Amino acid sequence: MDWAGFKDAGAPARRFAVDGYLGEDDGRLVVEVEQEQAAAGIVSYTAGRYAGRASYWEIGIALLPQWRGRGIGWRAQALLCDYLFHHSPAQRIQAGTHPENVAEQRALEKAGFQLEGVVRASEFRAGQWRDGYLYSRLRDDPSPWDPTPQA
Repeated sequence: MDWAGFKDAGAPARRFAVDGYLGEDDGRLVVEVEQEQAAAGIVSYTAGRYAGRASYWEIGIALLPQWRGRGIGWRAQALLCDYLFHHSPAQRIQAGTHPENVAEQRALEKAGFQLEGVVRASEFRAGQWRDGYLYSRLRDDPSPWDPTPQA
């Protein structure tokens, strides 16, 4: 997870008291592993708009280290997409990641996302400007839950 500098330490508790982090334009959900009844991390969603009525969602995920590499992340992101497509008219869901985060790139692809391209110098991290990768999944893209026909 990226560190964006010091923030108001009380803000998360105040936000949770307002709406439990389930806002109309943004929110966070706990990723739970049912078998262990354990919290594995969080997924987040934020509303955005390109032009006119072209609204979209941007999602993110942060998993605790012990839950990474077990197929939990792609499933959580795919389920969040299904929920957002089912409960909003958005045509597009997007997610960004770092070029070196190959595991997240694979997880997004498993969740039905496609790489759109490089967003140059999009983040200031560790003392320098860095590129990011932008992925998207459209409403009518194939769902990762549907078996793909084998040729």
